Amino acid sequence: MPVPLSQIWTVASYVVKQKLRRRKRYPLVLMLEPLFRCNLSCAGCGKIQYPGHILRRQLTAEQCFNAVEECGAPIVSIPGGEPLMHPEMPAIVRGLIERRKYIYLCTNALLLKEKIEKGDYTPSKYLSFSVHMDGPKDEHDFAVCREGTFEQAVEAIRLAVKKGFRVTTNTTLFEGADPDKVRGFFDEMMDLDVEGMMLSPGYSYDKAPDQSGFLGRQRTQELFSRILTQPKKRWRFNHSPLFLRFLQGEIEYHCSPWGNPTYNIFGWQKPCYLLQEGYAESFQQLMESTDWDRYGHTKNEKCRDCMVHSGYEATAVDDTFSGPAGLWRTVKSTFSL
Repeated sequence: MPVPLSQIWTVASYVVKQKLRRRKRYPLVLMLEPLFRCNLSCAGCGKIQYPGHILRRQLTAEQCFNAVEECGAPIVSIPGGEPLMHPEMPAIVRGLIERRKYIYLCTNALLLKEKIEKGDYTPSKYLSFSVHMDGPKDEHDFAVCREGTFEQAVEAIRLAVKKGFRVTTNTTLFEGADPDKVRGFFDEMMDLDVEGMMLSPGYSYDKAPDQSGFLGRQRTQELFSRILTQPKKRWRFNHSPLFLRFLQGEIEYHCSPWGNPTYNIFGWQKPCYLLQEGYAESFQQLMESTDWDRYGHTKNEKCRDCMVHSGYEATAVDDTFSGPAGLWRTVKSTFSL
């Protein structure tokens, strides 16, 4: 159950158009964050530490549509918080499908079975449920600070796949992850027939209650190199193969924070999903008023250890379409994974 060819074509043609227009900075994925509240309290999360009056706020469907139109990115990722708690989320998803946007609805899946059985969502090539699975059962339940969540998520994934929904997994790895167990976890996810797996090292949110589990840059490269060396052919990843090489330290990239701009209840977040250094009132203002040269692992202490896909996936995709050399690197990397 691979990524639809229509999505691949949409993204490829979009990036080529940006290259032909000689645009150095362009959005690839809009991080649309309609709320911060959640039904879990994960120790490594920096999004749920806001006071109650902030957690009660949420974007309207119209605000979401306006942000999507303003940004123009072909893909919309909807994180949170827990998006399935938003009362207008079914309407938001329908509206984005009507606009032919490819949606990754990020969820811990605790509400997913209920929402599917109620008929809130209909299978579409434009909609993927991106289920947060932080490794094998014990590691996942420990990471989200609640027992039983892994089994609930697996049950919801099975139902969603059976009903014809696109399903991916999104795994954030922290200090202490066992490479052998993670490889076994990949087999479990493939047995569930998910479309692909997304991977990321945990980013050090300042507000996260537990600061001990975040990975440094060298440790990230060591961990992912051990996990991804001699990958099984049955493993499917929902990433650019160049990004996976970057995680292993085989390619050096610089962050493209503008590639995954974030819009939430405060506005357009500067400079990215992971850092909060002010907000812009419009997407144009975000692009024009942000001092992008201040950010990146060689320029900013806060960015030093970050290797997260929301910063580097866009760089990898841009590299693919940088010319014949980029395409050749991508082809070679595809067949080596």
